[in-house]
Amino acid sequence: MTTFTPAILVLEDGRTFRGRSYGATGTTVAEIVFNTGMTGYQETLTDPSYRGQIVVMTAPHIGNTGANPEDFESGRVWVDGYVVRDPARQRSNWRSDRSLDDLLAEQGVVGISGIDTRALTRHLRERGSMRAGISTEVLDPEALLEQVTAAPSMTGSNYLADVTVDEAHVVPAEGDKKYTVVALDLGIKGMTPKLMAQRGIEVHVLPATSTLDEVLELNPDGVFMSNGPGDPATADHQVELVQGVLERGTPYFGICLGNQIFGRALGRGTYKLKYGHRGVNQPVQDRTTGKVEITAHNHGFAVDAPLDTDFETPYGPARVTHVCLNDDVVEGIALLDRPGFSVQYHPEAAAGPHDAGYLFDRFTDLMEAARAEAH
Repeated sequence: MTTFTPAILVLEDGRTFRGRSYGATGTTVAEIVFNTGMTGYQETLTDPSYRGQIVVMTAPHIGNTGANPEDFESGRVWVDGYVVRDPARQRSNWRSDRSLDDLLAEQGVVGISGIDTRALTRHLRERGSMRAGISTEVLDPEALLEQVTAAPSMTGSNYLADVTVDEAHVVPAEGDKKYTVVALDLGIKGMTPKLMAQRGIEVHVLPATSTLDEVLELNPDGVFMSNGPGDPATADHQVELVQGVLERGTPYFGICLGNQIFGRALGRGTYKLKYGHRGVNQPVQDRTTGKVEITAHNHGFAVDAPLDTDFETPYGPARVTHVCLNDDVVEGIALLDRPGFSVQYHPEAAAGPHDAGYLFDRFTDLMEAARAEAH
């Protein structure tokens, strides 16, 4: 007879769910958020942007394809906890070398299964993202709730030192090298430099703490800032670096946290969304073309900027170029007189739709135009 280890999930407001252990046993406390993707759970787990978060999967059946080393987006699993309804009893993919349950256990990720994730997701949509705890050790809800309410909130958090590279490294261009780009690693996913390399870009991946002088020493054709976890209001060093890049007229492209930092560099504020955007099915309109694209998201903060009018910045006028069609959240910004733009979502889309791959081409176009102007 199969035996299960009991586990409980307690939300900050006291709501409790009982289920069974999935992954590692123990106790974890973090912000709890939900992801609406039906595929790509391994890419989600290994996305550094999920540092500091317990992730609820809204798709009911998770783990069908097991896990494999090829689909990691970074060197490890980053989520602080994992919640699923019906874990697959058997993995069934020829690339799989272990079950998802085994991967979580190996990486020390405490999870829970067998709970009503639909009810949990509805609760988070109504009440907003909040702190939560999962435990196989503390099965008294009141005792676990004390740990949850004592934990720090996501607002004011900074995880960049946890997720960034220790040392710089280079991803060489595929074929002829056309451009050199410095990519600041705020939690970069492996597919991002690969997509740039496919376009003839030699990518120098630098730690998040790198200085402007260290960036400029490489004489880059462009500067890129990646996705990453935490509150953009704490990223003052990175904001100052972007301002230095913009002052010199070097083309800039940012995604996710790199978008929020760009917004701050332009003088705009950021704010925390009620429950954020996480999944691979978010509709966004590119206002420069009118095209609607289905995009991959993972963010809980957004830039505060006017949707329907241009706005002034220290670097000339700017405008919102992309908007989420679900809730009118700003999803992209561009300067009008200097080569700088950013988007809030993940155009590398691993795993997810590839509608936004053109943004890497837009970046190369900016670098080509800047090079032509210089000569």
